[in-house]
Amino acid sequence: MKKITDERLILLNLKNIRIAFIIQTIGVLGILGYDAVKKGLEGMTDNPLWLVFMITAVALGYLSMSNSVDHESEKVNPKKSLKISLVVISLISIVVGFLVSRSEGFTIINSVIIGGILLSCALVPVIYTYKLRVKRLDEDMEE
Repeated sequence: MKKITDERLILLNLKNIRIAFIIQTIGVLGILGYDAVKKGLEGMTDNPLWLVFMITAVALGYLSMSNSVDHESEKVNPKKSLKISLVVISLISIVVGFLVSRSEGFTIINSVIIGGILLSCALVPVIYTYKLRVKRLDEDMEE
């Protein structure tokens, strides 16, 4: 198979892939919606398509983050934004952990676990964005 070198054909191919992805996502959401109606939320999340949909959503989110960092119009200080993000997600994790500990049926251990999970899940995109901004800043310095 020959590699496509015409930019118009490459762009058309990317548009076709995007349309196929949209149709596929609508199909997956339709199947998951049907399962949610027939079997409830537990039945929907037991479906292997749920895992495929979640992995696809996370991958799309990370790919979009790199685009959004490249599209930022003003220069952002990566260290300052990292510090602000760490403070915000730490506060959110502490508040959620506190609210969980105040809920009936949950102990302090549960609140620490849930707050820790929330913190670690939020750390991954924050650190990824920081690394993208540092990489972009280094590339701008080289030019």
